[in-house]
Amino acid sequence: MNKLIKRFSGNPILTKEDVPYPVATVHNAAVIKHNHEYVMVFRSHRLNGRSILGIARSSDGYKFKVDPKPFMIPSDEYDEYGVEDPRITYLGGEYLITYNAYSQYGVRVGLACTKDFSQVERVGYITQPDMRNVVIFPEKFGDYYVRLDRPHTELTRWSIWVSYSKDLVHWGQSRIVIRAELYRWDAMKLGPGAPPVKTEKGWLNIYHGVYETMSGAVYRLGAALHDLHDPGKIIGVGDHWILEPEEPWERVGYVPNVVFSCAAVPEEDDSLKIYWGGADTVMCVGTASIHELVEHCLKESRNPL
Repeated sequence: MNKLIKRFSGNPILTKEDVPYPVATVHNAAVIKHNHEYVMVFRSHRLNGRSILGIARSSDGYKFKVDPKPFMIPSDEYDEYGVEDPRITYLGGEYLITYNAYSQYGVRVGLACTKDFSQVERVGYITQPDMRNVVIFPEKFGDYYVRLDRPHTELTRWSIWVSYSKDLVHWGQSRIVIRAELYRWDAMKLGPGAPPVKTEKGWLNIYHGVYETMSGAVYRLGAALHDLHDPGKIIGVGDHWILEPEEPWERVGYVPNVVFSCAAVPEEDDSLKIYWGGADTVMCVGTASIHELVEHCLKESRNPL
């Protein structure tokens, strides 16, 4: 199998030693370009085990410097156990940040916004429990904002859904679009990863899939293609994974055997920088050809449902 993602030789690109305040991990980060600078919003476990979001900046997308203070910390009873796994979408002149909020009431998804990554405003919670992994498309479709999400339920295999909203707060018209399938590499569960990237042939969705083994779960990355005009329509889902845990820092750590992406940054040369957390402990990056990922979805596709 040809490898679709080329790992950066300098991985991992961010570890807890790079953070100027006490943390146990650095992982599952959102990354986006702002004013010719790469901005990374990363998750860390504090030494009490609860998660916060930090921020780091880079001129080249590889060497990051962490700001001296955290970017977002728990703020009320609905996120008191931690804020986790952010995604960033630029839309309407501002950056929309979705994140998982943990509390005694379950897992909800929060929405925050910023224009400069120095000040951040919490908009509110945009799901009920239990929901994770909300990514918002960077365009409106008619009058609607569109997102991918994953309800967290034991009643069925966890899968990717699409939902619609006119105000970013109230969402509905939800339906399943990519289902976890038995006896495949993502049979246990799958969910949205990076916010979708627009290509000539459709919206490229880098997602995570999980397979349960005798020694525990393995998290890998896959790719799917959504219709340009109707993102609830799936054009293709690549039948095999595009990245799996191989390096020592992906196989051993806080949660072993994990590559988990919350960010994919398109570049002018048709390449895509894909960022992922390794073993819920460090941050890594690799590059891929957008064209090759799209062709993978089209030519090696399986039934999404």
